[in-house]
Amino acid sequence: MDLNFDVKEKVEELVKKIQSDPTLLKSFEKDPIKTIEKLAGVDLPDEKIQPLIAGIKAKLTAVNLGDTLGKLFK
Repeated sequence: MDLNFDVKEKVEELVKKIQSDPTLLKSFEKDPIKTIEKLAGVDLPDEKIQPLIAGIKAKLTAVNLGDTLGKLFK
């Protein structure tokens, strides 16, 4: 993986992978750094991986919040 990647694009890609696999989601919740490095296939420096983790957590939280609100209005 190129270390000069677009964080937003990479977050979208990884969120889709994590959301589609419950085992991967549990792994991410338990150890996000290890999970992202495994998905990316490289050992990323902290300054590269922290924005990815923050973005992924924000996206997953937004999706979960949206699902919860959707259930409330049904």
